[in-house]
Amino acid sequence: MNRQPADAEINTCEQFLTRVIEKLGTHPCDFQKTFREITTSGRDNRRRAAGVLLPLLFRESSPGSSTAAGSFLFQLIKRSPTVPQPGDLSFPGGMLHPVLDRILRPLLTHGPFPILRGNARKYAVSKNADSFGLISLFLTSALRESWEEIRLPPSRVFFLGPLPTYNLTLFRRTIFPVAGFVGNPGLLHPNREVEKIVEIPLSSFYQKELFGCYQIDAGDPNGKKSPQYPCLIHHGPDGGKEVLWGATFNIIVQFLGIVLNYRLPEWKNGPVIMRSLKPDYLTGRRSS
Repeated sequence: MNRQPADAEINTCEQFLTRVIEKLGTHPCDFQKTFREITTSGRDNRRRAAGVLLPLLFRESSPGSSTAAGSFLFQLIKRSPTVPQPGDLSFPGGMLHPVLDRILRPLLTHGPFPILRGNARKYAVSKNADSFGLISLFLTSALRESWEEIRLPPSRVFFLGPLPTYNLTLFRRTIFPVAGFVGNPGLLHPNREVEKIVEIPLSSFYQKELFGCYQIDAGDPNGKKSPQYPCLIHHGPDGGKEVLWGATFNIIVQFLGIVLNYRLPEWKNGPVIMRSLKPDYLTGRRSS
């Protein structure tokens, strides 16, 4: 049965980040194996590789808050109508640029303000040269895209570790996620690909009443049952409601499982969120 982590684990920033680095650093990394499978597959079956950043923030508590020491949040983006999967919540990131990302990588790993440093770097280096090279490459890709999408300065990100790769089902794409702690991100400026930035508290994943069943209306004339997926229903400070599901949801659950031995609560008995995918879901709305 899931329980809320102890305050010392979840609310003390330094202790929790130390735990994250250790757990991710000692967890098996499949970047090398997955990337080899992609590069050696036939061109017709080849998937595209994408680097994404799981941004973890820490907010100090305001006076009078019930959480004395503050709380951690996941900083996500809501995709705009101009890109594929419009309206979905996702991590900042995008496709690997084989040439540009290899050029930028030394600046982020060995520059004056290296992103890869401390124990997180030691764990990454300890795997093997090829794995470390791919971790740093996809970290570079994720940070480059984060700068392009929301103007998140790479110098504000502290690398925490890699997460297991994730294959998308509707796209021929494999995600290579890396977790990073964002210290004082400053004022962010979303570009046209991002509708807005959404921050979801880590503690929300321990509130069973926030979980539901996300159902895709496939419009099957034969009456085939529409697929259902677990989701988290987030109520924003402005009163709006956002639904987290799919790859981003699953990667966060994996992150919590590795770091906190988290187990997804029962979700099929929760509220049902129905959605019909429009024709532009896979392509985005093209500007006239």
